[in-house]
Amino acid sequence: MGSSERDETLESHGTEMGERTDSVTRLREWVLVEGDRLFIALLISAAVFVLFLSLNEIGVIAFTNDASITRVASGMIAGTFSLVTLVVSINQLILSQEFASAGGARDQLEGVMEFRSNVAEAASVPASPASPSRLLEVLIEAINDHATALDDATDSLGDAEIRALIGKYTNGIEESTEQVDDTLEHTTFGTFQAVSAAIAYDAAWQLYVARQLRERYADSLSDEATAAIDELIETLELFITTREHFKTTYLQRELTRFSQLTIYCGLPAILSAMLVGFIYADFTGPTISVVYLPYIVSALVGIVVSPLALLVSYILRTATVTRRTSSIGPMLPQKEPDAGPFDVTDDDDGD
Repeated sequence: MGSSERDETLESHGTEMGERTDSVTRLREWVLVEGDRLFIALLISAAVFVLFLSLNEIGVIAFTNDASITRVASGMIAGTFSLVTLVVSINQLILSQEFASAGGARDQLEGVMEFRSNVAEAASVPASPASPSRLLEVLIEAINDHATALDDATDSLGDAEIRALIGKYTNGIEESTEQVDDTLEHTTFGTFQAVSAAIAYDAAWQLYVARQLRERYADSLSDEATAAIDELIETLELFITTREHFKTTYLQRELTRFSQLTIYCGLPAILSAMLVGFIYADFTGPTISVVYLPYIVSALVGIVVSPLALLVSYILRTATVTRRTSSIGPMLPQKEPDAGPFDVTDDDDGD
């Protein structure tokens, strides 16, 4: 069996975006991927407002030096213009991916239709659903069905060790598919929960184990078990392909929405920075009472940094998702070289 003492390490070694350990981890996951991006941006802007007020209260900064505040206002105007220009460039890059000739569009359509036919055949349904969330749900249910069929087909195996290993593998698939299926039933593709659930499902590790089981124990498996594991492998490959396509589509939608929100916030941010300069433009000093000056200037600064807050909130999610899904298929950078249930080195007999 290769390395029986390591068979207990059949746990996943891939991306687990839904994994929770403590309150700090849950907070980090909420900030990085789960929290609403617009709400995260509002929190950042509010934190800047509170920070400036607090620093003024303890005497670290002051709002009485006209020249310093004017220079800061000029810098904020220039920085906001640069950020908006950057966002427009990102939006143009996204739009460039949407341009296609008639021939290219037709080839793309034919590829999508062929892929949907493969999904319908693997899931044993008349036609694949149009909704991305429902399509992922159909594939998850098909993976569960094929895992159950594999488990049933190995009940009569004479080797108890192989039977126990496959049973543990299929039980893990059934548990993980049930969790993802429950999440997908209550989500739509427009929400991040659907993409997050698909990414959290570790199909790459399951595909790796399935291929190992098929190649290592081909002589011990019955024709029924071999057919079941082949169907499971094919469905896992379809799921990975579907997930990558929908992840790319979702990230395009996210970056497009980020561009729109940044443009919406850009004009108020520039006007707020100009207003800060105008408040201190009078030769006699600020035109607002010193009592209210810290609150008004801090609020204006909070508005000025709103485009930057949007940039931070969206880049945190997109960068995290991209990093955690940087590989496709059973190429797992998170996995330790010696981790897993299978020994990949040759023994002295060349087995």
